[in-house]
This record gives sequence, structure tokens and C-alpha cells, in this order.
Amino acid sequence: MTALFESGITIRTAAPAGAWTLNGPDRREGPRHVWFLNSAFDRIGLETALERITERPASQPFAFVVTPNVDHLVRLGQDRILATLYAQAWMTVCDSRVLELLAFLSGERVQVAPGSDLTAALFDYAIDRDEPVVIIGGDEAVIAGVKARYKLTDVRWHQPPMGLRSNPEALAECAAFVAANPSRFVFLCVGSPQQEMIAAACLERGDCTGLGMCVGASLDFLSGKARRAPVWMQRTRLEWLHRLAEEPQRMWRRYLVEGPKILKIWWEWRKAKSRLKALERTLARRMPVRP
Repeated sequence: MTALFESGITIRTAAPAGAWTLNGPDRREGPRHVWFLNSAFDRIGLETALERITERPASQPFAFVVTPNVDHLVRLGQDRILATLYAQAWMTVCDSRVLELLAFLSGERVQVAPGSDLTAALFDYAIDRDEPVVIIGGDEAVIAGVKARYKLTDVRWHQPPMGLRSNPEALAECAAFVAANPSRFVFLCVGSPQQEMIAAACLERGDCTGLGMCVGASLDFLSGKARRAPVWMQRTRLEWLHRLAEEPQRMWRRYLVEGPKILKIWWEWRKAKSRLKALERTLARRMPVRP
């Protein structure tokens, strides 16, 4: 069965029997990842990401999806814990059209699959109204808004305390909740790196199932708590400006102080890449020519 997404892509909402196996044939052509700046991105866009996510059997051991943006990549260079967490992800897709542009200017192809779009598509086309859905994070208004919008009958919600990053007991409680409430999709909506830390705790338990979606504020948009940028701003890479205008007190530091650091990271990455290519050319010239 397929469903037409608003942007024109078609996704699979029910995989044919036997279409996916844990050790089945690899449909990728070439390397799985493209390395850009300080992250490895899967070489897939939104359509393929949705297809692989919806094909994955709910009974498989827990795995998780991360959607890095500019803020995440800036922090990846400063936070070894976050880098370790990202390395455990089942899928890594780019959440930022700014990163897409920087990659293009560098001769790399990093496709975009925004976490908010992934989340919306799953609720619009893949999730049955009566199947269990686990949500970690959010508040009562967000949960009520999502339930009402999609007429969901089995939402299993856990609201962890503040300070989750430095609270191992609370992280363990989140993972225990996931284990006790098997669900095809587990939406982790407590911000980064807290949501990735919950995902890692689920992996460590070994008895969790389903797919964790580390999608930050995505449910805020679906519930109506927050307004997402108009499509034209998304397409022109100005979604960050919309969020800054909507929540200036909360977002000013992220977008005006921390965000621009990505340009320095990008510049240093380009210089390192150029030095590596120069070294490769030098070594190639020095290699003896075989008759």
C-alpha cells in the first residue's frame, strides 16, 4: 500500500510480506554514509528514509533515528558524549537546509529529511489511530493536541523531570517505560542530547523494541503549540529566522551566537579536506610505476 505525501513523494505504509529481513539484501548503491563536517549522514532523502522507517518490523530490537541540524553539529565538536550517542544511531538524516547548502558548496551531496517532516508523515500516513504510540516528553497540551488531531486511541505518554541529562535514574525510568509499552514508534521529544541519551538507555536494557524517533519539537508543531515556518521560508532556508521571531528569548542564543560557529567548522573542514587531497596527490606521485 502506498500513500501520497504533500510534497509529491510516495511512501510505503505497509511492506509486502518478506520484503524486509534483518540480514536481507542491501539496496544501497555505494557507501552508506557521506561524511560531512563532524557527522556521518545516510545517503538518503525524505522519501527513502520514510520507506525504510515504515518497513522496519515493530518486533525488531530497539533502534533509533537522529536528525542533526546546525545546532547539533556545533555541539558535536564540543561534546564527546553526543558524538558517542550519534554513533549508535540506526539512521542519521539531515534536518537542516543550511547544512544541505554548505555541503553543496563543498561538492558533497547531503540530502534533507527534516525531523518535523518525518514525524508529520508518520502520523499522516503510517500510524493507525488504534495502534499504541509511545511519547517521551512534551506536556499535556501537546499530547492532547496530537491525540485530537489524529484521533489516536492508545497514546502512552511519559513526562520525565527537568535536568534529565544529569539524572541517571530518570533516564532509566524512561527506558523502562519504553520496555513496558511495546510500540512500533517511540517519539523522543526532550531535546538533544537528552533524547539520544534515552535512546542509548533503551539499547543498553536490551529488552526494548520499536524505533525511537529523536525529533525534538516536532510534536509541538503537530499539536498546534508552536507554528512552523511557512513553506516558502523552509524552501529558502529561512526556517531558523521564523523560529527566532516566534521565540526570541529562547532561540536568540542558538541562532545568533552558537549557530554561526558552523561557518568556522565548515571552513576548517574544507582546509583539512584540501590538505588531505594534496597529501594523496603527493603520495600518488611518489608511488613507483610498475612496468
